[in-house]
Amino acid sequence: MDRTRYLEPAVREDLAAKMVLVAGPRQVGKTTLARAILASSDAGAYLNWDNRRDRAEIRAARWPAGNALLVLDEIHKWRPWKGWLKGEYDRHRERLRVLVTGSARLDLYRRGGDSLQGRYHHYRLHPFSLAEAAGGPPAVPAQPGAELAVPARGEREALEALMRFGGFPEPFLSGSARTLRRWQKERFERFFREDVRDLEAVRDLASLELLADLLPERVASPLSLNALRENLETSHRALTHWMEIFERLYYSYRIRPHAASRVRALQRLPKAYLWDWSVVPSEGARFENLVASHLYKFCHLLEDREGHRVELRYLRDRTGKEVDFLVVADRKPWFAVEAKLSATDVDPALKYFRERLGIPWAYQVVRDARRDFIEAGVRVLPADRFLAALA
Repeated sequence: MDRTRYLEPAVREDLAAKMVLVAGPRQVGKTTLARAILASSDAGAYLNWDNRRDRAEIRAARWPAGNALLVLDEIHKWRPWKGWLKGEYDRHRERLRVLVTGSARLDLYRRGGDSLQGRYHHYRLHPFSLAEAAGGPPAVPAQPGAELAVPARGEREALEALMRFGGFPEPFLSGSARTLRRWQKERFERFFREDVRDLEAVRDLASLELLADLLPERVASPLSLNALRENLETSHRALTHWMEIFERLYYSYRIRPHAASRVRALQRLPKAYLWDWSVVPSEGARFENLVASHLYKFCHLLEDREGHRVELRYLRDRTGKEVDFLVVADRKPWFAVEAKLSATDVDPALKYFRERLGIPWAYQVVRDARRDFIEAGVRVLPADRFLAALA
């Protein structure tokens, strides 16, 4: 089934002015996106660093003649890639458009001394969210501070498919439990045998795999590294390094608590979520992870495409009151979200934080709800309608 990925129009537009770097987890569709853009170009070439023949072409700088699109996949695995790419781009920028795809290593390198500064736009490609899974047209980007434009109808069937199969294209589009199991197994093995091996210096790979086994059980809860350290019998330094590896290689991500002077906020423990929420065993935690991933994608798109400063946080004070998510724009609370499987009674913590912090919009997102109503300043609504607003 052919689909236009949500970043394709933006990438096409930006390629006319600069290089474009697209990062994201393994098998999220980066290569498919690049090939779709290449297929509609008059001339071009796709070269993958993992292919020996392509690697020779890259090192020899043998590019297509004339005006062309050059796609370089996994080039970040070559240590001097940034300085080399800067030189090639500056030499050929009048005729070559350049699209670079790869893992989170792109994200890592662009934070350091950035020799490519001013020459590229950077995007993070996410798995399918509900709007993309349902195949609807791209929505107009939300404006920070404004109320979300919730559609009149949702996509309940697409939501249930995302809950079951996750948002990665291959298992989702297959709709097959057997395909999902095989895909999960193969992705897990390739992640450790290829991505970690090629990009990270890890001596104790067995403990890193054990950590990956433990994380799905801890999704949506404050993550104590001390507790994990005792389970794994390792040092705090090693565990911190392993969690950073998972984030750099798009296996997991952490959401940190929002610090505010008006509440006695918990300022240290983050919550961990997985890019592939289909492996989370608890239905409640899996649904929260699904909502987190939609919000995370929403924030990244507003940053990468529109240039807004947007962050995803959660709320928790020292008395135990907690709200699952808070979207912060330009360091100000924009909207809060509480995810529920079936409860439609407004969560007291959501009301408390909305009033205490002056949060403009508050949503209680319920997987099994049918009604859409407002009570005490909180909008309670079906999850499939809310998530569709995050296109």
